[in-house]
Formats: sequence, C-alpha cells, structure tokens
Amino acid sequence: MPAIELRGVTKRYGDVTAVRDLDLTVEEGTVFGFLGPNGAGKSTTINMLLDFVRPTDGSVRVLSRDAQAESVAVRRRTGVLPEGYDVYDRLTGRKHVEFAMRSKGVEGDPDAMLERVGIADAAGRKAGGYSKGMQQRLALGMALVGDPDLLVLDEPSSGLDPAGAKEMRDIVREEAGRGATVFFSSHVLGQVEAVCDRVGILREGELVAEDSIAGLRDAVGGEEQLVVTVDAASEDDVEAVRALPGVSSASTDGGTVTVTCDSDAKTRVIGALEEEGVTVKDFSTEEASLEDLFLHYAEGEDVATTEEVRA
Repeated sequence: MPAIELRGVTKRYGDVTAVRDLDLTVEEGTVFGFLGPNGAGKSTTINMLLDFVRPTDGSVRVLSRDAQAESVAVRRRTGVLPEGYDVYDRLTGRKHVEFAMRSKGVEGDPDAMLERVGIADAAGRKAGGYSKGMQQRLALGMALVGDPDLLVLDEPSSGLDPAGAKEMRDIVREEAGRGATVFFSSHVLGQVEAVCDRVGILREGELVAEDSIAGLRDAVGGEEQLVVTVDAASEDDVEAVRALPGVSSASTDGGTVTVTCDSDAKTRVIGALEEEGVTVKDFSTEEASLEDLFLHYAEGEDVATTEEVRA
C-alpha cells in the first residue's frame, strides 16, 4: 500500500509553475530519496504532502488519507524534520520534546528520546545555546516522537559532523526496520546513496527519474571506468582498445590504461592489451557515482565516471 501517492499534481504561483503534473508513489516501509537542484520544486512538494501548501491541480494522498481533507490525522502519524528548524531559545531540549509529545497526544520519556539522538547530557539546557548540530539532533528527536508511520526529513544531516551523520543514518535504518516510511530530501548525495531504497529526481518541477540507484545507472548505459595497471603501454596499444565494441574512450600515461566501457567489455579490454604484448599487473573498476547520475538527470549533463569527476 502506498504511503505517499501524488497524481497529476501541479502547483502554480502566479505565472510560475513550481511543480508540473507530478505522479509519484512511495510504498510503505521504503526509504525514498527525493533529489533535485535548488528551485526544482522539492520544498513545494513536501509542503503539499503536509498541507502547508495546496496544489493547483491534482490529488495528494498520504498514509491512505486525503492530505487536504484529513490533514490533521495525517500529521498525527507523521514526523517532520524541516530544513532550517528554529528552536525556541528559552526552552530546554527536554521541554521541546515534551511539547512534541503533547502535540502528538502521546506519552513517553523525553530524556530517553534525547538519549537516542545523542544530546541527553544537554536535556536541561536552553536550546538557544545549542550548536547547529545539537539543534538538528533535537529536531530529529521531536520528529521521532510517537513512532510515526511516516518520517519526512528535509536535509537531515545539515550541521552534523561525520559521527552525527552516521548516527542519523542508523536511526533512519532503525525506523525503516520497524516499518516506517522515510521520505528523505538531501543535497548530501552520499547520505542518500547510503540509506535510500529508491530515488526520485526532480528537475524544473517535473519528475525526470525514479528508480533504485542501480536502476538509474542501468538507464544511462551502465558504463564503468576500468583502470588497468601495466608494465608499459603505447598509444598504439590504446588504439587497439578504442576499437573494441562497448568502449567509449581510452587513454594511457604509460603505466596505466584508463578505459570507459560497458561492464561486459572489461574482459575484452584486458585481452586486447595482452594481445598487444602489454603485461597487465592489476586492474580496478568504478561505477558512475550518485553524483554523476544526479548531474545527468537534474542538470542534463553526460554521465562521467567517478575518476573523471575528481580529475
């Protein structure tokens, strides 16, 4: 059963169309990554899920309910970590969690929740004195109150150090493990790749791709970069590699041969080099990274390999 279902959703602000004819289904129990460049319509989409903004056309259903007609019921079952959450400076961390519990109509131990997100030792301190990372942890703790069926996390790793980001990912996996759906919007592509089952990419208000990360790679050709360590290679050796089917490009610096090719062409590349009399010492491959795929779908750029991006 879908946790989120949008059908033909369009949102216009005057002459500007922020979201255009969006169809999107997120199944229950899925960790779904929602990506797109600034201005793509991600925040507008999230606001329509929560009924903070209403669509111009189309329908939005969340947790099998109409997001407009039954918005209060939806919010009771949804935990939200908004981007740039502003804490109440004069309230302690504990008071923030207690407030979230009262709002959801649930009981619990606020200190236990603060322990879960790693700031139990600051429970009695005013949140205005928290660091950015501590405020982000506090907001996550408030979102987790009541074991929500749906978690909407907008840039959840903002302000977190690497250890905090890992703890956040662990919590996302724990929530998915108990059956919650996680709708995860982030610019930190490594975080998305580490936790998400599926990814949707928005560009200029339209969904341009939606699949698993492996599926996105296959859809753009599934090319890999093969780096072969050799004793010595010449331009003539590389020319023989370029002539092979499935090879897009090849180059050498004498000690390595770098080849962009289809996955099933790797064996042919090694064989061609050996036939040219080149001694192959070692080789390694790298797939297109999520960053490469994002740039392809969101910006219309050709997919590059990880090594090409770094170069």
